[in-house]
Order: sequence, then structure tokens, then C-alpha cells
Amino acid sequence: MPETAPLRSAFYISDSTAITAETLGHSLLTQFEGVHFRQLRIPFVNSAEKAREAASRIEQAAREDGSRPIVFTTLVEPELNRILRGSPGFCISLFETFIAPLEAELGVKSTHTIGRSHSFNDNSDYQDRLEAINFALAHDDGVTMSGLDEANVILVGVSRCGKTPTSIYLAMQFGIKAANYPLIPEDFERGHLPDGLERFRQRMFGLTIQPERLQKIRNERRPNSRYAALDNCRYEVAEAERLMRREGIRWLDSSTKSIEEISTTIMQEIQLERNSF
Repeated sequence: MPETAPLRSAFYISDSTAITAETLGHSLLTQFEGVHFRQLRIPFVNSAEKAREAASRIEQAAREDGSRPIVFTTLVEPELNRILRGSPGFCISLFETFIAPLEAELGVKSTHTIGRSHSFNDNSDYQDRLEAINFALAHDDGVTMSGLDEANVILVGVSRCGKTPTSIYLAMQFGIKAANYPLIPEDFERGHLPDGLERFRQRMFGLTIQPERLQKIRNERRPNSRYAALDNCRYEVAEAERLMRREGIRWLDSSTKSIEEISTTIMQEIQLERNSF
């Protein structure tokens, strides 16, 4: 991005974690090229005093930037939103934007409950995600074959191609029980999957990666090692793809894809459904 690009502050403000405001706001801001956004998250704004403190920070940013900050909020309390609107920021209340039309469509008044989107009271989704995270950690990197019959998906691929972060993301976001198994030279020499994995072939999904990208990642972990050598990375990637092709395992290249894109593709391909709320 050129150094002369205009700077605008973007605030994500919520009475809870501000993750929802940040996710939605960031998705909108990425549509605007040529503008550099300084992003600031302010969570747990659940009182008038905290709202005024947030408004003060917005005012300070406006002075420093010489332009109006963009403010995304998921505040439930109307009074807190009014305080923020008194600041020089351009305020977008995500809840107010969507709640009224939904109330009209559903014919039901919303609860206007603070922190509702992240509540786990009487909600099995929270417990499902915790169990899925524990499962992913216990079945990371082929540590154990025990309990794989509970897995919703088993990710396979060479070391450092993105299996672990994808497994954790699937667990945290969707409550999906994901195990992962690294394909290693012994598997290539054997010419087939380990006996303990073969019966789960329909639940498998493979990740591959460009050798040059893999070499860079591995070199950060083990500099100047055989493990990170480009010729070894090329060999492992080629053999892993050959094995997955022979075993009929669906796979994708993770080199230029985000964890979100990889996870969404896996869920679509394996026909997984996220836990409902």
C-alpha cells in the first residue's frame, strides 16, 4: 500500500467481546482499496462511563487522523449508542441496522440482551465446541488413533501444511471434531495409509501446499535442516499428492488460502453441518 494512502481509524465497539463487530466491520472495510485503516477493538462497553471513554478515544483519533473514524458497534443499550453518536465518528450500529427488520419479519421482539451472541447458558453449542477443541488437541499430529470413530473429519498432509490450525478453527468456530495425521516418508514407502486410518477414508480430507511455501515455513521452524530443504519439500509434497490421489482422498492446496476458506471448503466437501445455536 502506498505511503500516501489516507489513514482512517476503524473502531469495533461492543458490550461483549467485540468479535462480532470486528468480523462484520472488517468484512465491509476490505471492500475499499486505497484506504489504510488503523483498527481498534474496544470490548465490554457496558456502562455510560465506558461509552464516554470510548467516545473520547474516537474524538482523539479524529484529531490525529484529520478525518472521521469509522465506528462499528454491537451495543444493545440505546443510551450507550447515543453517547457514541455524540462523538465525531461515523457510527454504524450493526444490531440496530438488522434487528428492526428481523423483528418485523419474524413478528417477535428481540430480547435486547447484552452478550447474547456469546452466551452459553442452556446452550449445548458452547459445550460442543469445548469438546471439539479437546478432541482436536488430543488427536493432533497423529498422536493417537484411539477414538477416531468420533471424528467428523480427519485431515492428512505433510508436516506444516496447515492441518493443526485448520483443525482448531473447525473446532472453535463450528464444534467440528477434527483429527489430523501427518503424511511422512514411511507412509510413502509403504504406498498406502496406515491400517488404523484406512477404514476412515470417507472422513478424510487432504491438504497440500506449494513446495516453495512449505520450505519457507519449515525453515522458520528448523533453519538449514534437511526437513526444510527445498528438494525434500518437493519430494514430500509430490509423494503426498500421489498417495492421496491413489487412495481417493479429496484435497486442496492451502498455499494461498485463509483458514476460513480452507475450513469452509472442507465442510462443504465432507458435507459437515455446524452445530446450531
